Amino acid sequence: MEQALAQFLLYLKVERNASSHTVRNYHGDLRRFIDFMQARVGRTGDGEPTPPAPDEVSYLDVRAYLASLHRRNAKSSVARKLSALRSFFAYLVRQGVIHQNPAEMVAAPKMAQKIPEVLPVDEAFRLMHGPRADAALGCRDLAMLEVLYSSGLRVGELTALNLDSIDAELGIVRVIGKGDKERVVPVGSKALEAVGAYLGRRGELLGGKEEHGALFLNSRGGRLTPRSVARLLTRYVRHCQLPRRVSPHSLRHTFATHLLDAGADLRAVQEMLGHASLSTTQRYTHLTVDKLMAVYDRAHPRSRLPRRGGAAGAPKDEEGES
Repeated sequence: MEQALAQFLLYLKVERNASSHTVRNYHGDLRRFIDFMQARVGRTGDGEPTPPAPDEVSYLDVRAYLASLHRRNAKSSVARKLSALRSFFAYLVRQGVIHQNPAEMVAAPKMAQKIPEVLPVDEAFRLMHGPRADAALGCRDLAMLEVLYSSGLRVGELTALNLDSIDAELGIVRVIGKGDKERVVPVGSKALEAVGAYLGRRGELLGGKEEHGALFLNSRGGRLTPRSVARLLTRYVRHCQLPRRVSPHSLRHTFATHLLDAGADLRAVQEMLGHASLSTTQRYTHLTVDKLMAVYDRAHPRSRLPRRGGAAGAPKDEEGES
């Protein structure tokens, strides 16, 4: 099993061109399954765990593993681990190592449809006014927030930006997304203005250290990390007294929803977000549909509920019945 896992991870990295983050997640999920199987199969005479062979894994083993996860993991986490097992065993089937995928027939947990957290327009604007642009760090934070909201980047994509990633003349940012796929996303004028102001003071953060090309720097001159971005965002949410929890991904949800509310084409938003499937982008349309229904309920005369005693204005027959 250990050799099969190593070969699968190499396949992900070399042939599938998966990101290091994806490979790390697969490794962690499959490592936990192997540990579970070692405990399930038993131990050898010297007390060492017995590593299970791939063809020793059955449908019942996978079900038992998922059942053990349900007690301490969210459904989304269980579904991700099952997906990793399916991909792993499907790879082994293609390689001729095993004849059947033991995870193929295991049902994934039913997921509750989560509504993305989205900021109203006025709250998004309040957040953009949070950083004080009279210092280098404040300029950086404002540029960071503006780019997140303006272009809908994932936080990892934001922190991976380099100095040459943004073309101010064309008003675009070149992003390396999932699977190391590059996409081009528009950047708004406010974001470009904030980035320009930050670049004028970026040297203060570099502090004489050797230039390494990262766009967003921390206070020590290194590349800003996703965790630092999340921490800074939480600080500004509190400072602006916004009545909700906001993560970097919330700004991505907000970007998509505000575009769709303003009439943007769904496929264009899909391209900007870097979604491989249109169905992933469609989850943002729920708020747009809710807004349309509210307008319909207010405006259409046949959408209003009838008053007590019958519909308003309904004609009555000679005996007084509607």
